[in-house]
Amino acid sequence: MKTPDSKRRTGREMKAALWTARHPGSVLAPASTVAAGTQLGWTTTGMIAGGTAAGLCGWYRAHPATFDHWAAPRMRAWRRRWSAYLGPRWHNALRACDLYVVHRKSGEEQFPRIIKTRSYSPTVDTVWVRIPQGMSARKFEANLDELTEALRARRVAVEKVKPGVLGLVIERDEPFTETIDAPDMPDEPDAVDLKNVYVGETEFGADWRLPVLGQHTFIAGATGAGKNSIPMSELRALAPLIRDGLVRLWICDPKQMEFAKLEGIAHRYATDEGECSELVDEFVDDLQRVQREFSEQGTRKLELSRVTPLNVLIIDEIGSLLAYGDGTVARNLRKKLAIVTSQGRATGHSVTALVQEPTKDTVPVRELFTIRICLRVTAAAQVDMVLGENARLRGALADEIPNAPETAGIGYVIRQRTRVPMRVRAAYVADHEIDELVSFVRAGWGTGQHLTAVA
Repeated sequence: MKTPDSKRRTGREMKAALWTARHPGSVLAPASTVAAGTQLGWTTTGMIAGGTAAGLCGWYRAHPATFDHWAAPRMRAWRRRWSAYLGPRWHNALRACDLYVVHRKSGEEQFPRIIKTRSYSPTVDTVWVRIPQGMSARKFEANLDELTEALRARRVAVEKVKPGVLGLVIERDEPFTETIDAPDMPDEPDAVDLKNVYVGETEFGADWRLPVLGQHTFIAGATGAGKNSIPMSELRALAPLIRDGLVRLWICDPKQMEFAKLEGIAHRYATDEGECSELVDEFVDDLQRVQREFSEQGTRKLELSRVTPLNVLIIDEIGSLLAYGDGTVARNLRKKLAIVTSQGRATGHSVTALVQEPTKDTVPVRELFTIRICLRVTAAAQVDMVLGENARLRGALADEIPNAPETAGIGYVIRQRTRVPMRVRAAYVADHEIDELVSFVRAGWGTGQHLTAVA
């Protein structure tokens, strides 16, 4: 039997007791200090506190990696919890955004209660809140702009953690203020994990990694957004595999700019739309050949070798091939790319496509890409076109990224487990580092290596 609601409010002393039970560390720390001062003397207590502080300072200076991983996030989280998200300040912010409910009988205001705070980076906080009955994530999503201003933050994103619990990703400041160096090229193929390739950093200070094997990547961004940095970073990570014939590059390059440097190491390279159509036809033929061989042999999983390499098709400015050119060629390409993006996973045929205008008219096959990345775009509607419905509402503000050289490579992806937008930045691969990639691959080739190129 359900307990009936009462018109009486919870007593203040019980609220204080509940608060104490929920925050034992914040209560015990000052209590322990007072007890130590009383029992051991304030001089001894001060020496213990000073020694602890000196030890932390020594750890901070001696081993930054472990300090930043273990100690700094916890210290930041504690400071932010009691400075930025203190009870009255938190309640005032939520009240101003209408993010609370009123008990229908007692009239008591019920606010989302903070149950966990994490600060994995100096600029981004993750706050878990338990929401009262009668409230949902949609109410937070509808009031994100107001909440962002109330918390004096740059951006707030919301995610569903579990029933009754929401996670707020609160960006306090720009996490990417410096250019990220290009990835190193490993010497041996064994050092490459095709399901975990480093391409940059996330807003939480962690590595941003993408799978190449069994996935298709769609990258959208306006001119100067830094789209090419992502496939170039992947190719540097794949360098020993390209050198040893375990990865073959197929490149459609209508723009003939950055990717033109890769012509010498590409298995197939094409520029105009007719040649690109022929290249994609050959790519599909190779896919279907592997399918037949796997069927005859009863193979279900790709074993990387020179006979069955990973084939990577890179299409720069795919819109110029699918929407802006000859209609007959575009129809053929749409058909062939639909086959690749729907069937290429098992055979080791992956596609990476780059586009400026990510509309359905421009790229009708965009929904078949398994990984989608949205860098700076020119319209708010384009964010949802790339990342999915309501992605912008949940905090992917790609259209608000400033059009400036220092923001190149910054964008958003959707976190696979939580489906919340995450801000990322791709590493910058300069022209001389592309030349290093080409030299590295060609230096390892034997005289028997042959390329087929269309230019």
